[in-house]
Amino acid sequence: MIPFSVLDLSPILQGGTAAGAFARSRDLAQHAERLGYRRFWLAEHHNMPGIASAATAVVIGHVAAATRTIRVGSGGIMLPNHAPLVIAEQFGTLESLFPGRIDLGLGRAPGTDQLTARALRRGARNSADTFPQDVAELQAFFEPAVPHQAVQAVPGAGLAVPIWLLGSSTFSAELAAAMGLPFAFAAHFAPDLLADALALYRDRFQPSAVLAQPYAMACIGVFAADTDAGARRLFTSLQQSFVQLRRGTPIPLPPPADDMTGLWTAVEEAGLDHAFREAVVGAPETVARGLAAFLERTGVDELMVTAAIFNQAARVRSLELIAQVRDTLAVGG
Repeated sequence: MIPFSVLDLSPILQGGTAAGAFARSRDLAQHAERLGYRRFWLAEHHNMPGIASAATAVVIGHVAAATRTIRVGSGGIMLPNHAPLVIAEQFGTLESLFPGRIDLGLGRAPGTDQLTARALRRGARNSADTFPQDVAELQAFFEPAVPHQAVQAVPGAGLAVPIWLLGSSTFSAELAAAMGLPFAFAAHFAPDLLADALALYRDRFQPSAVLAQPYAMACIGVFAADTDAGARRLFTSLQQSFVQLRRGTPIPLPPPADDMTGLWTAVEEAGLDHAFREAVVGAPETVARGLAAFLERTGVDELMVTAAIFNQAARVRSLELIAQVRDTLAVGG
């Protein structure tokens, strides 16, 4: 059975708070654990009124403390925003608190707009241009410390925190292949280079001390409900949110709309249809067909699902239906 995992952005609801978002993330992770999902990842975004997971390592600790077995990690930490030593210490702390359950997914994008990125980085030194070197430096901080080592990650040194490289292009795919690391592709919002990235990663993979053969995961949006119409209605919250984001006016996650007419232009609708073309939206039968086709087409080793759903009960129900589809596909396969 191909493992299924969950990506959560701790969405802040319209009229809600970050505290409420964290409580819902914790609750969702507990349900994901009960339903047999392998991982529950959170993502670093900044200056986004609809996303609460900016201090990602802190939220990971919050979720990990409320669960027992599911792996909890970052999808991802935006490495150019941070010194590698700081990340090693943060995730060394998490691994010390929750041994064997922490993942460290690394991204190369800023996770925000350029003005906020400059505020985060305080200058040009921390740049995406040094991403490969920064990954190697971070790996070194997790190695066992040697005598007289001048700078150590405490905690962190000697802890086997799995590192993943994340991306929506071929850059991180090629780097993950060269470094022998697992790779995750962000097909939930930028699917254009999915096939190219997976092919490059598999073709150029070099075995490493942590991974003998390529291991690829893809993340897609999956909105499941008891009916196709119900699932499409849930999907409108994300559609409305992305319309506003692309207009430069990001908002908290809005409630679903009965009709998107008048909420977007034809050009905006076409743009979102393109960005979300890998999304699977529907009743269990529709989701089963969509996921089976995606898994067969991509051959990924693991599938990560994400869904910005306004109502918490509907969000949990979506995970339940996806888990039922997963189990059906496993039996059918």
